[in-house]
Amino acid sequence: MSKHYIIPIFVPHYGCPHDCVFCNQKKITGLSTNVTPRDVKNIIEEHLVTFKPGSTIEVAFYGGSFTAIDIDIQKELLAIPYQYKIEGKISGIRLSTRPDCIDKIILRNLKDYLVDTIELGVQSLDDSVLFASGRGHTSKDVYKAADLIKEFGFNLGLQMMVGLPEDTREKTIYTCKEFIKLNPYCVRIYPTLVIKDTYLERQFFNEKYSPVSFEEAVDTCSILLMLFEINSIDVIRIGLQPTENIQLGKDVVSGPFHPAFRQMVESNIFKLLLEYYFDINNIKTEDKKLTIDSNSKNISSIAGQRSSNVMHFTDRYKFSNIKIYRKEIDTNYIDITIGEFYDKIDMKLLMESYLKDGSII
Repeated sequence: MSKHYIIPIFVPHYGCPHDCVFCNQKKITGLSTNVTPRDVKNIIEEHLVTFKPGSTIEVAFYGGSFTAIDIDIQKELLAIPYQYKIEGKISGIRLSTRPDCIDKIILRNLKDYLVDTIELGVQSLDDSVLFASGRGHTSKDVYKAADLIKEFGFNLGLQMMVGLPEDTREKTIYTCKEFIKLNPYCVRIYPTLVIKDTYLERQFFNEKYSPVSFEEAVDTCSILLMLFEINSIDVIRIGLQPTENIQLGKDVVSGPFHPAFRQMVESNIFKLLLEYYFDINNIKTEDKKLTIDSNSKNISSIAGQRSSNVMHFTDRYKFSNIKIYRKEIDTNYIDITIGEFYDKIDMKLLMESYLKDGSII
């Protein structure tokens, strides 16, 4: 399998017709000026020389609402990666935009320039949350845009947020389930952060908005990730990408930020599922040795950050010893041995059982 690389082209607030309460693209992207075709070419060239031959390479326009830009400027910007794709130097083009900035004329133009993937910044499918967040569109716009994107043969990406104004855990899970019905190619999940120089920052300091706690964000995102996993939907990011300034105490004023937020979520999932497994099977654990064999990709998540899961299981279940070993095994499975007891666990089936017992599905 070839290595997959993204060449990011940030277009901060370029074309975006609304100032959402949570958004300051200049802070998030670290850029304050609009990108030019020459910039696009230079960025692509700078990245290409760092990739190994045979790599899968995508150019991605992030940051603003790309399809809200003047159509002539869209064409100028897209013409650069289009040429690289024609020449076989890149394999894909993707962009992000708003649901209310999609129509047939726009999509025909994107087809002409060989765009592959369109990610919609949906954030929520609850209209009260959309209104409170200043999104300027309704859930109907999302469904209409998603249907059109798939009708034209693009890959559909969907982005959602957790903890927006007027949001609740139930509304977030509803949005997740609606995403699943739309069957996207990929999903991103972002816990809401209070960023400097946003309306949400003013609301925060006026005590009119409180971000969700870190623990609540991890727990909610754990449920979301499991729901997407059991439906075979690829979650390509959880949590805002950390940068020099996207850090608590810098441009992040408050909120559930962690530079390794996804790993925190994945570790929490293993903790929840293994607890559930031990409890429903009534396994005797005291003074027994626990051995887990897993694909190397899951080792750190099973152990938890700084071995937090290992310590938790030792304390709660009184294991005499816990060992986690690498094994050539599918990432969806783990082998577990407790004393004389052995089982091969299908984690996706365990997720489904956990969610059913929790009345989530």
